[in-house]
Amino acid sequence: MQITKFRYLFHLSGRQIILALAFVLLAIAGTQAQSSTRGNYNFLDFQQKPYYFGITLGVNSSNFRIFHSSDFILNDSISSAESVTGPGFNLGIVTNLKVGQYFDFRFLPTLSFAERNIEYTTPDESRPPYSRKVESVFVEMPFHIRYKSAPYNDMRLFIVAGIKYSFDVASDSRTRQADDLVKIAPTDFAFEYGAGVQFFFPYFIFSPEIKVSHGISNILIFNDELEQSNVIEKILSRTFTISLHFEG
Repeated sequence: MQITKFRYLFHLSGRQIILALAFVLLAIAGTQAQSSTRGNYNFLDFQQKPYYFGITLGVNSSNFRIFHSSDFILNDSISSAESVTGPGFNLGIVTNLKVGQYFDFRFLPTLSFAERNIEYTTPDESRPPYSRKVESVFVEMPFHIRYKSAPYNDMRLFIVAGIKYSFDVASDSRTRQADDLVKIAPTDFAFEYGAGVQFFFPYFIFSPEIKVSHGISNILIFNDELEQSNVIEKILSRTFTISLHFEG
């Protein structure tokens, strides 16, 4: 019971928990692989570089945080409007600038594919739920500050936080075909935070990272002529991401 309450407190789905556990196991495996190497020999080589670049690959799990409007209570044809989590993946470029010994400034332009759904149910139990599927291709511009621990055996932990601007190049919000659908704005701003591990190898740095993104702007394009839109006051985006950074 306590585990269930904890999971809902942080809005974690079963898939996100499995991905987080996979990340932890990956970090442990990397630690064991480094255990035979004593000292920070590879780290010292990279420590001399003021900046470096790389690529990032990742998988994401995205959904909406839906706030019901006052009309939702008065509505008698829609009993619920809930978000359904969808899968996705990321591909991007890493630009890392060192700021002192323990801080980095990071810019990670990314192409992100995501799927999110709004599922509606009606009081009529004989009628199945219907959904509004939102398939997106985001051009994302995250700016992060990263704080790193002291290195140990060519490994160090880090935490990261920052903001992200994203634009959905596949948005249907401007098409006439979507006039009878709930419209989602193509632009969004989000606050991000996460943690990870750096493993220093002779020719590159491998950094698995988990990250949570919370949208801070209302992405609902309100349509007072559409019932499915009237029952919603605000929609915020949420994303859970596991990334693998290869830098050097």
